[in-house]
Amino acid sequence: VQLQASGGGLVQPGGSLRLSCAVHGRISSVNGWGWYRQPPGKQRELVAAVTVGLRTQYADSVQGRFTMSRDNDDHSVYLQMNSLKLDDSAVYYCNIKSPPDMDYWGKGTLVTVSS
Repeated sequence: VQLQASGGGLVQPGGSLRLSCAVHGRISSVNGWGWYRQPPGKQRELVAAVTVGLRTQYADSVQGRFTMSRDNDDHSVYLQMNSLKLDDSAVYYCNIKSPPDMDYWGKGTLVTVSS
């Protein structure tokens, strides 16, 4: 199974991007998914994540601006990012968790917010 993140790019502050995470291969079941990011020179951090049956958790810094969604048929995961800020610049990674303990990661897509 491989995850392929796409949709990153260069955007001006205040702009929007929609990231996609495609799943290549078969995942029998999914019990969690999310997006993480790693700003330049910093550690990877949570952007949005959810476990089946629980509420989606968003980082405080993106709450109200970012929305995560998922396609139940093919497990694709999306991240709609609005009102982008300079601090949102990072490599964004998608993550899918499959029981009992499989943890899949995409290679990441670069988002650069700059005027």
